[in-house]
Amino acid sequence: MQVHHLGQKHSIVHHFLSEIRDVNIQNDRMRFRRNIERIGEVLSLELSSSLNYSEKIITTPLGQKKTLQLTDQIVVCSILRAGLNLHQGILNYLDQADSSFVSAYRKHSSELEFEIKVQYMATQDFTDKILILADPMLATGRSLLAAYQALEAQGKPKEIHILSVIGAQPGIDFLEAHLPKETHLWIADIDPQLNERGYIVPGLGDAGDLAYGEKLQK
Repeated sequence: MQVHHLGQKHSIVHHFLSEIRDVNIQNDRMRFRRNIERIGEVLSLELSSSLNYSEKIITTPLGQKKTLQLTDQIVVCSILRAGLNLHQGILNYLDQADSSFVSAYRKHSSELEFEIKVQYMATQDFTDKILILADPMLATGRSLLAAYQALEAQGKPKEIHILSVIGAQPGIDFLEAHLPKETHLWIADIDPQLNERGYIVPGLGDAGDLAYGEKLQK
């Protein structure tokens, strides 16, 4: 898996990251959601440099100009519910993309033990298309893998790209071992570890709860 770590260079993405991590700012839900969306826009811009384009002559009011237009067909698949704001950020830039959704969640058997359940999926046939998997928090990597495995029956994508806001190194290592080696990961920042409950440290907490409110635990 090829990892594109945006946090390794100076950019405005660090400002957005600092606000979604900061306990004194992140509880402003509107700002939190918008910052996730903006990071999705930055990640999409970076990813766009790897896509395919064709030349086209367009006519302006004052003449003609040779331009480039995107030729790849794209399907963006987000993991509900935390992926919704990231999904919107991607669509803000890749606005011709189709959208898919998978509900992958942790079903706990105890405080520390859980399995990943996929109960809902709405997707297109993405054969020979660019498949973008969007999940803001790449913790253990098991939710992303479960989503990918659920989608496998829907076709074979031309390329697989994962877009995440914050990831833990153990989760990235897990995906490297289980996803096709040609997979690309575009990520804003990488943290070193997970705690005993499988949450990213230092991370930011639960992205879904911060965006939409705390959910009932079942």
